[in-house]
Amino acid sequence: MNISTPKLKAILRYFGTYTDKRLLGKVKLMKLFYFLDFIHVKKFGSPVTYDTYINLEHGPIPSAIKNLVDTADDDIDNSMLADTIKIEKIDDNDIHRVIVKKAFSENDKKYFSDSELEVLNIVCSRFAENNARSIEEASHKDAPWKETKLLDVISYKLAAKDSDCQISEKEIEIALMIYGLC
Repeated sequence: MNISTPKLKAILRYFGTYTDKRLLGKVKLMKLFYFLDFIHVKKFGSPVTYDTYINLEHGPIPSAIKNLVDTADDDIDNSMLADTIKIEKIDDNDIHRVIVKKAFSENDKKYFSDSELEVLNIVCSRFAENNARSIEEASHKDAPWKETKLLDVISYKLAAKDSDCQISEKEIEIALMIYGLC
């Protein structure tokens, strides 16, 4: 993962502010990160977080970000996200609602390029009202998930196989090489 902590926290605040708070659980949050990174790759050639994505049964997940969010659930006293999110377990089911402690602000915008803000808006506009199952199903339609097996690392280059990709696989590869991800 190649993202600053303040930027990661700003993304969490963005997702928590611009999606339906009742539907923002940990599963949906992981898919929002997936779409943020892979839509940015498809449009601009590079991801936003540079996290490593893994193919899991319920879709792709950003491994380092998932671990950080899990600490906000399991070890809140030692979580670097404790000032940004809290996790609320809903009844006795498996839903872990993610609640941001502060809304996304004008000051948070400084962490993002124009293209990143554009894609954050696209992702939240598209999935604001989606529950975990429907966003999971959307992620299963993308080549990065379909072209990998369970527990495989998902290459950002696979985004080029989707029909909505505006960047060639070679351009994605060059961008990733710059960041040492290829």
